[in-house]
Amino acid sequence: MEQRITGTTKLLALIGSPVGHSGSPAMYNYSFQKLGLDYAYVAFDVKLEETANAIQAMRTFQMRGMNVTMPLKTEAVKYMDALSDAARLIGAVNTIVNDAGKLTGYITDGEGFVNNLRDHGVGISGKKITVAGGGGAATAIQVQCALDGAREISIFNKKDDFFARTLETAEKIHREVPQCTVHVYDIEDQACMANEIASSDIFANATIVGMKPLENESVVKDTGALRPGLVVCDAVYNPKETRLLREARQAGCTCISGEGMLLWQGASAFLLYTGQEMPVQEVKERFFS
Repeated sequence: MEQRITGTTKLLALIGSPVGHSGSPAMYNYSFQKLGLDYAYVAFDVKLEETANAIQAMRTFQMRGMNVTMPLKTEAVKYMDALSDAARLIGAVNTIVNDAGKLTGYITDGEGFVNNLRDHGVGISGKKITVAGGGGAATAIQVQCALDGAREISIFNKKDDFFARTLETAEKIHREVPQCTVHVYDIEDQACMANEIASSDIFANATIVGMKPLENESVVKDTGALRPGLVVCDAVYNPKETRLLREARQAGCTCISGEGMLLWQGASAFLLYTGQEMPVQEVKERFFS
């Protein structure tokens, strides 16, 4: 790393909390070295109340860009100069590009989720998907699945500050993709969740449940809802096999970890930052095999 840092090296970073477990720095820096690009990528642990300061620092230090993870994705929207259509619709950003002081926010989480499924031979079109979560990543998944032809989406979220936003997301999807039916439920209603999972083709966890330090927990309490033929995806990628995925595998489900979502959303952001395609196959073999 130190041999390739120069006075012109462009700085990129991940902000959010926690970020110490993130695989993004290794993935991006490997890709920069592979392609001979003069960039460096680091991670900063930034709390929600520090979001504005972190983004101002991006301007001050003339950083090329930032990836944004939980819990900052919706807060970061407030400080953008422009938003992509998807980011505007979703109300969250996970990628910020700095073009000579103009900050544009993008959301690539949904693309990462869908492309990860496709990479495992699973399509979205015509399917019913149940999603746990109402934050930035969850909303991106819901919107992208609707845009890609899902016939029905059941959303489970806590009745907290995000619940009203989840209802708004459902309404936005109804307006933009009226052929996709969307329902919103209280995540505490485990009986309802079990019923919805039972009639779904795909179940996705897009909450922080399963991520360290919650690695011993699962968002699905009734494991009887898990069955052969069901595709179970987790947006959590550390640990690679969450409790949800472990129990789903034992039940005979097709399991897809969050590492692939990280890879594919990162590939989209990499293109936005550099104008070049990430060496996906090499990155997959090195970090995700």
